[in-house]
Amino acid sequence: MPNGFTHSLLIVAVMAGVTAIIRFLPFFIFRGKNTPSFLLYLGQVLPQATIGMLIIFCLKNVSFLGWSFGLPELICVTLTAFLHFWKRNTLLSILAGTISYMLLVQLVF
Repeated sequence: MPNGFTHSLLIVAVMAGVTAIIRFLPFFIFRGKNTPSFLLYLGQVLPQATIGMLIIFCLKNVSFLGWSFGLPELICVTLTAFLHFWKRNTLLSILAGTISYMLLVQLVF
């Protein structure tokens, strides 16, 4: 039986291998072939659907009846959306929204 470090190292190696296989498998399957239209459609639709699900997941436990009334969340979601539509920079909008939320929750609300 491997010790704790070796066991953790093996788990990370297996996860990295499986992730690499999942990422590279479509390139091997569709090499030299036309990509099916269904997969092209999913490639266009899934990013927006994923973002929508993440927004719902992040806001599911917000209490609009308790103190702060969801104001930090509303402010930061609005800021994130505004920055993203204005600058079209995902990293900037995510960082600004996260940092502003943490500052609002820790210092203001």
